[in-house]
Amino acid sequence: MKITHRQRIESVLSGSVPDRIPVAFWRHFPVDDQNPERLASATKNFQDTFDLDIIKVSPSSSFCLKDWGIKDAWLGNTEGTRDYIKSSFIPVAELNKLHVLDPTQGFIGKQLKCLSILSNHYSPHTPLIQTIFSPLSQIKNLVGKQNLLHAIRFHPKNVKQALEVITESIICFIQACRIIKMDGFFFAVQHASADIMSEIEFLEFGKSYDERLFQYFEKYWLNMLHIHGNEIYFDTMLDYPMEIINWHDRDTYPNLRSAKEKTNKTLCGGLSRIRSLVLGNENSINNEIKDAIENTNGTNFILGTGCVLPIITPFGNIHNTINFANNH
Repeated sequence: MKITHRQRIESVLSGSVPDRIPVAFWRHFPVDDQNPERLASATKNFQDTFDLDIIKVSPSSSFCLKDWGIKDAWLGNTEGTRDYIKSSFIPVAELNKLHVLDPTQGFIGKQLKCLSILSNHYSPHTPLIQTIFSPLSQIKNLVGKQNLLHAIRFHPKNVKQALEVITESIICFIQACRIIKMDGFFFAVQHASADIMSEIEFLEFGKSYDERLFQYFEKYWLNMLHIHGNEIYFDTMLDYPMEIINWHDRDTYPNLRSAKEKTNKTLCGGLSRIRSLVLGNENSINNEIKDAIENTNGTNFILGTGCVLPIITPFGNIHNTINFANNH
């Protein structure tokens, strides 16, 4: 009897050898991501085309910020991300004006509608996880990426006041998702990187606020931690209570073999999204898959990339990847 995607993922999380290597890809849907029905439809079309083992819903990063007045625009980025409009950034001195958002209203409320549509269609046979950006990731887009470190180092009190409000707003959103048949969250942490800030700064302004969310994530059975960027503080985040860890394993420390030695958690990755999925061919992709299986022994492993698939990723490369995984 054919098992469901949920059963396959449950098997992987338990440490058992699944019937085949599970696959999880996700991408942005620019323009469509500004409307809950269109984002649900685009996500459904992607899922029904490739029959993936996890559906990761990818709204624009601004979905949780627009109710605070942030504006952005789709300017053709090949990752499908939107560009923030500088004139809408919040001055550091005005961060104390932020208020806790009602998750049932505004743009966040629209995302709940999108999730409800998808959940009603796919639950319980296919796991559905929603993207949540960490508090520090959110404040970066509120003040502007280029202004973040200056704000942290020269106006720490203002930043921490805003992080309190952002964290509470995330908690409200996570709790609101309980009424939907959600399986968990994709928690995107973007600043656990020596390329961006010191580990001490990350612990103070990043992890300390992430930790307040842990008890709410733990009410869901399937959560994925995404550690974005290079030179990441991987070891510092091993205590995050997420069942799956995803990072740019083909581009930065640690590789899959090293990570396997550090944790018993399920690892998601193994493929280079640019060199292989966008620019590569069937042979280069298959070689990466075989290498990933060898380095993980095929257990506690989900095949994927370190981040979103660019919207220019060839259909054939995605299709061939899934076909190869289906036979291993």
